[in-house]
Amino acid sequence: MTGSVDVVAGGDRPVTVVVADDHPLWRDAVARDLTEAGLSVVATASDGPGAVNRTKATRPDVLVLDLNLPGLAGHEVCRAVGGLETRVLILSASGEHQDVLDAVKAGATGYLVKSASSPEIIEAVRATARGEAVFTPGLAGLVLGEFRRISSEPPQEAGREVPELTARETEVLKLVATGMSYKEIAAELFISHRTVQNHVQNTLGKLQLHNRVELVRFAIARGLETPTA
Repeated sequence: MTGSVDVVAGGDRPVTVVVADDHPLWRDAVARDLTEAGLSVVATASDGPGAVNRTKATRPDVLVLDLNLPGLAGHEVCRAVGGLETRVLILSASGEHQDVLDAVKAGATGYLVKSASSPEIIEAVRATARGEAVFTPGLAGLVLGEFRRISSEPPQEAGREVPELTARETEVLKLVATGMSYKEIAAELFISHRTVQNHVQNTLGKLQLHNRVELVRFAIARGLETPTA
């Protein structure tokens, strides 16, 4: 329907997407709309475990995820793919505040209700691929208020020592906390993209954290995101 193709920032390949929803007509319609808009739908899934497996296998730029999937709930899927660079956009019938907060705390970077129009969904996926946080109107303020509340509390991790992290893991953690992508970190440290991912996965396991959102919070609480002179 359009002759243009959405590409990743600074690259020449199409934005890749996995669509996970247990309603086949809705799932197929979203996948078709995204494809016609120039994005590349690399896989679809009808349940939670399938969403995790397909996301890990294809490593898309964006996972469009229904919140209520059989086998594994949406927030559990978010945690399971938290070590990847894939950004998660929740597309749910629920606009309940607690559902929104649970999803964001689990690692989702955006949240739309299914009443959104097709153009709104397409633009939300594009924005998510660019690293922007996208929310249905009225929900952004809710999320911002919650994170302001959390940031005003004394950080529990501030005095926590992490001698179990290697020097390289700590170095990668600092760069993750500044918002750099895995590709940018790899270029900065002259290591491979996969090596960066391995360091992040190891760090998540050692710190008993679930995703990059929690990793960034931990680093900020310890002042690791502040550049050293």
